[in-house]
Amino acid sequence: QVQLVESGGGLVQAGASLRLSCAAAGRTFSAYTMGWFRQTPGREREFVALIRRVAGNTAYADTVKGRFTISRDNAKNTLYLQMSSLKPEDTAVYYCAASDGVAATKDFQYEYWGQGTQVTVSS
Repeated sequence: QVQLVESGGGLVQAGASLRLSCAAAGRTFSAYTMGWFRQTPGREREFVALIRRVAGNTAYADTVKGRFTISRDNAKNTLYLQMSSLKPEDTAVYYCAASDGVAATKDFQYEYWGQGTQVTVSS
């Protein structure tokens, strides 16, 4: 098992940048494919980005491509999401997730989740 704790959320103005972190504890962090998802009230959880355990290949939702960057530091057991040019529509609770299987863009493909961190972007 792995335990995940997100941090770094907050209130920012449109156009600003923010970096989210996700600290992992438990099994070897490098063994997991890691993802970021987000959710707003009344809507389903939405895929944001992922980084695979092998080769560190990444994938992004079209809505964040070119603005967000996912990365991982296996030595620090930490996942990051660098967010730039933030828009009000990026406002959501952001979750990190881990999968020790074949995971992609669907939330059911991830076994472990953090508690989430709120990001609010004002216009």
